[in-house]
Amino acid sequence: MASLNYRSAVTSDVQQVITLRGQTRENGISVSGLASLGITVESWSKRIEADDFSGHVCADNGRIVGYCFGDKHTGEILVLALLPEYESRGIGRTLLSRVAEDLWSLGFKRLFLGCSRDPSSRSYGFYRHLGWRSTGTFDAHADEVLELLWQNKGVEAKPALERACRKS
Repeated sequence: MASLNYRSAVTSDVQQVITLRGQTRENGISVSGLASLGITVESWSKRIEADDFSGHVCADNGRIVGYCFGDKHTGEILVLALLPEYESRGIGRTLLSRVAEDLWSLGFKRLFLGCSRDPSSRSYGFYRHLGWRSTGTFDAHADEVLELLWQNKGVEAKPALERACRKS
């Protein structure tokens, strides 16, 4: 994992990001599927150029293997996507944390996202494990809306911190 590099997303990343979205294990959306939703290289690049998004990517030897974007105007986590062979390495958690920190720094006290309501999906357990909680509402795509409140920030790190302290 020494070759993994985390950095802020730039417009030249957008083609890889759009393509990667269709390669995810669950909830993959093809380039044409994204285009039907109005998400294209051009539209996403314009939003990055306008500084509407906080975006971070993880690259392995220059190839983007995961990314996360959040909306700087609403506090919504728009997307978190990883190539299947890079799952379970902490990359998603790191990317999400970087975007969340950007949004917290803008003054948001509440972040939110749409998540599968199927308990067998990876995202269902992933976000809840990190402290995200259901709002009891659903978005236009029938995804459950989860939120993370500022006062709950970092709750998931506490058990790991306690284990580390016990070992020393």
